[in-house]
Amino acid sequence: MSDTIEPGRGEFPPLIVQDFTRRFGEAIAARDLSLTVGPGEILGLVGPNGAGKTTTLRSIAGILPLQEGRIVVAGRDIEAQEAQAKAALAWVPDDPRPFDVLTVWEHLEFTAVLYGIEDWQAKGLVLLERFELTRKKEALGGELSRGMRQKLAFCCAWLSEPELLLLDEPLSGLDPRGIRAARKSIRELADSGVGIVLSSHLLELIEALADRLLILNEGRTVFMGTLEEAREELAAERNDSLEEIFLHATGDDVQ
Repeated sequence: MSDTIEPGRGEFPPLIVQDFTRRFGEAIAARDLSLTVGPGEILGLVGPNGAGKTTTLRSIAGILPLQEGRIVVAGRDIEAQEAQAKAALAWVPDDPRPFDVLTVWEHLEFTAVLYGIEDWQAKGLVLLERFELTRKKEALGGELSRGMRQKLAFCCAWLSEPELLLLDEPLSGLDPRGIRAARKSIRELADSGVGIVLSSHLLELIEALADRLLILNEGRTVFMGTLEEAREELAAERNDSLEEIFLHATGDDVQ
């Protein structure tokens, strides 16, 4: 794969990670991680606290500089084509921090300008309605509750029309209606061909949405595959829950 190629949308997998390792001083947060996310696939990223999930997502998003390995977003190398790679992805952190002095609507406008999206207003209104932010259209970012900040981050991510969507604990702070809307929208986005990496401690969310699982523990991959493959490889019983599989995989078996 050439580092200078300008791929068309959908021409390459949304995400390829090869031999990724990330250190913080002497501590290794992620070690020799390799994965691929295909178009329309939801990869569920799970692991205990400190397993390297957020570090991995922040590195894929280009927030943390790459130390070892290679990350390719929709055919764009995150180092050689940083701007093009970032233009092909959207990132929703666990606690989004919008600009204090921009309104909700101005955040959408900013996103549209940043990603070069024309005639975005109609879609923006639909997204505000979907995530119950219509009445907050003129509210400043600094006035929003955590749940509303999360919903605004969804609106901006969906508006950007990414090829790869990274979600880190996306339901934290949401009320039940917001959770339902988010789950439905994540599935619809995947059905449209977007590749998604979904990290969450809510294992029922992963079980409901993910096509494949990546279980990390102490920065290492302990399992990669479908839930059925996880049951065959890791579970004591064929009907074991994802929680039981997770605890077994990370060395904390249910007694």
